[in-house]
Amino acid sequence: KKMSKSSGNVIDPLEVIEKYGADALRFTLGHIAVPGRDVFLSEERIEGSRHFCNKIWNASRFALMNLEDFEPGGMDKGEMELTLSDRWILSALNRLISAVDGFCEAYNFSEACRALYEFFWSDFCDWYVELSKLRLYGEDAAGRKTAQYVLWTVLEQALRLLHPFMPFITEEIWQRLPHEGE
Repeated sequence: KKMSKSSGNVIDPLEVIEKYGADALRFTLGHIAVPGRDVFLSEERIEGSRHFCNKIWNASRFALMNLEDFEPGGMDKGEMELTLSDRWILSALNRLISAVDGFCEAYNFSEACRALYEFFWSDFCDWYVELSKLRLYGEDAAGRKTAQYVLWTVLEQALRLLHPFMPFITEEIWQRLPHEGE
């Protein structure tokens, strides 16, 4: 149904931001902005984006807990033994970077948001984070360092890709993330 003030069905952005957060609203608008189509904005969609923000925050908290003793600059990438899951997530990350770059260059923000959502929620959170727990909590120190490096790399790159759509949450996490040369 088309929004209009006379119908009384207009969504006040200030109320939405107060209830769901600015990042949830921004991501929703990017996600539903399909070129050439009318935008259907609902609070349910914005709430779904808020859940995505929570997923990003919780996955990042898990990563940050496991990166407390990690120094990205101190890793010798030639000595790392990447597992199948490490190679898979890094490959998926490279495909994501290429796809999001292409979508943004074509001003197709809806597809960029869809790709980011699917990668972060499914590939990173549902699969890689769970698979990395075995090595993060295991006895093998080299395996732990490799898992930390891959976890850090994927999170750091995902935050860069998400930043134009969710600047507040990504900036907050970025400030807590270890960086090379620190």
